[in-house]
Amino acid sequence: EREAIIEIIHAVNVTSGLDELLPLIHSALKKVVSADNCFVALLDPASGLFHFPFFVDRYDSAPAPQRMGRSCTAFVFRTGRPMLITQKVFDRLVEEGEVELVGTSSPTWLGVPLRTPRETIGVMVLQHYEDGNAYSERDLEFLTSVGGHIAVAIERKVADDTLRKQQQEQEVIFHSAPGMIFYKDKENRILRANRAVAESIGMSVKEIEGKSTFDLYPEDAAQYYRDDLEVIETGQPKLGIIEPYRTPAGGMRWVRTDKIPYRDQDGNIIGIIVFALDITEQRALEQQFRQAQKMEAVGRLAGGVAHDFNNLLMVIKGHSELLLDAIPQEERLIRKVENIQKAADRAATLTRQLLAFSRMQVLEPKIVDLNTVISDMSKLLPRLVGEDIELQIVCGEKLGNIKADPSEIEQVLVNLAVNARDAMPNGGKLVIETANAELDDSYSRKHPSMVPGSYVLLSVSDTGIGMDAETQAHVFEPFFTTKEKGKGTGLGLATVYGVVKQSGGYIWLYSEPEQGTTFKIYLPRVEKPAEVARRKSSSKELPRGTETILLVEDEMEVREVAAEFLRECGYTVLEARDGIDAVKVADQHAAEIHLLLTDMVMPGMGGRDLASRLGSLRPGMKLIYMSGYTEYARHTNDESLPTGLHLAKPFTRSALAKKIREALTEDRET
Repeated sequence: EREAIIEIIHAVNVTSGLDELLPLIHSALKKVVSADNCFVALLDPASGLFHFPFFVDRYDSAPAPQRMGRSCTAFVFRTGRPMLITQKVFDRLVEEGEVELVGTSSPTWLGVPLRTPRETIGVMVLQHYEDGNAYSERDLEFLTSVGGHIAVAIERKVADDTLRKQQQEQEVIFHSAPGMIFYKDKENRILRANRAVAESIGMSVKEIEGKSTFDLYPEDAAQYYRDDLEVIETGQPKLGIIEPYRTPAGGMRWVRTDKIPYRDQDGNIIGIIVFALDITEQRALEQQFRQAQKMEAVGRLAGGVAHDFNNLLMVIKGHSELLLDAIPQEERLIRKVENIQKAADRAATLTRQLLAFSRMQVLEPKIVDLNTVISDMSKLLPRLVGEDIELQIVCGEKLGNIKADPSEIEQVLVNLAVNARDAMPNGGKLVIETANAELDDSYSRKHPSMVPGSYVLLSVSDTGIGMDAETQAHVFEPFFTTKEKGKGTGLGLATVYGVVKQSGGYIWLYSEPEQGTTFKIYLPRVEKPAEVARRKSSSKELPRGTETILLVEDEMEVREVAAEFLRECGYTVLEARDGIDAVKVADQHAAEIHLLLTDMVMPGMGGRDLASRLGSLRPGMKLIYMSGYTEYARHTNDESLPTGLHLAKPFTRSALAKKIREALTEDRET
């Protein structure tokens, strides 16, 4: 018996868990008492169920967790009394309603409660199926005497198992954390580190532990250590520190770091605990968002200025054109007026580029095949970039169509080609490619403004000098240029950006110094056939007519110029200063009004509302909108409003005359 107790005590010290301990206890008991059939039942206080971590039986297998019920095991647990239950005792207990048969019947049964100094945790049972006299009171005394040792041993192992499980769970959490976690002592040595730290450095956890940050991050460790010392000396955490670190491949990453004091059980600071989360992608997305906000703000400013400037240019260009017809045909005077026109044309070009950047340019979108647009420009582009630059055009097969203004897409190609040419002063290679592209959610997450879907990709790549990050941050801003003074306006890429965005597309820039530049433009793909381009009239004579035109323009100077243009072309002109005035003029004019020529944005009533109101009163009346920017374009998808031709300001007499005849001679839906 003493040897059995010694073995049980020894088993506690040499086993790591309950599953190893209980077989050794069983082996020790068998040296003293018949224990071929033996089980341990432990009560889980939380569920009220018996669990059977050890169960050896000739006939039965370990049952699932079960409620106490009225088994002999439950009786011993409830009463706290060791029991030698023979068949006679069992029958009496059954008669008294204390127990009932559970499992296979045995003629003799021995059970003792497993008590620790604090509580009863379960029951140990021995049973014999053949011999009703297999157990004696002496066996009961022995089992009772070792029951306390067994209970304490089980309690300890259960606690060890629980602790080990918690430690394992903590290890899993520690190493599964997406952020980097490590402990450092006051000498800057890393005591513990999780796998995220190891992966960031390209070493194993064991290789990291024991090293200092000066060993691992020699270029940045001094700054890290200054923050560490501040936490150690003040006892106050430092949170939200944005720090760089270099990857094994030499790349730069960014982390947001929290540093808190590392204390021992007595509260003494023995180092720091560091939590670091890689925010490189988040930082890039934030920069994209800030850049988009800045571009939006600059665009609104540029658009507002350009809109007002357009009306001024309309007056300058219009009167200078009329002045040419009115002044004597003296070369000196004609040259002065022509110089005014040239200056106004240059100003109009700048204005148009500002409007393009701010996405307020008036576009005339059509369903087009991008390959066709590029093919039409294939003769122009080589002359544009020069002989020392190799031009390669790769058109994707079965390319989808896009909805865009073909002339503006041509301008995008010209601007990108010129930009690439200037980036390759010593020659190089320019590659223009098209392809279909399917962009999914993962791509959209990296480019947050982008909507997943089907696109047509236009890629323009050069082998030029490339751009650094600072230049890339400003490259689409109007008037930003890296060229010498007088070599560029800084509006080329701003125009590209605006046209792409206004066409519903996206543009991304990829560049590194001395590694060239790639612009990738994604335009939404449409499932409609391409429209056939109409041939433009080559006649230089102004088209004329005798129809009646209602001219509505709130800027008096613009209205005067447009009215004089129309009258010179033979038309009868009814003038109105705004939409409300136009309704009155139309009511008072009994004869037919053949065409409404109206500005888009006016006080009181805009051009679309006016067209809607007059359209019901005069259903045969044609319609042309005048606009300097996208008051028109913002409503082009609203099918409930009247549609008409569009005339962009500032316009010439010739452009106005041709647009009037186009509207009056073609059948169009209104």
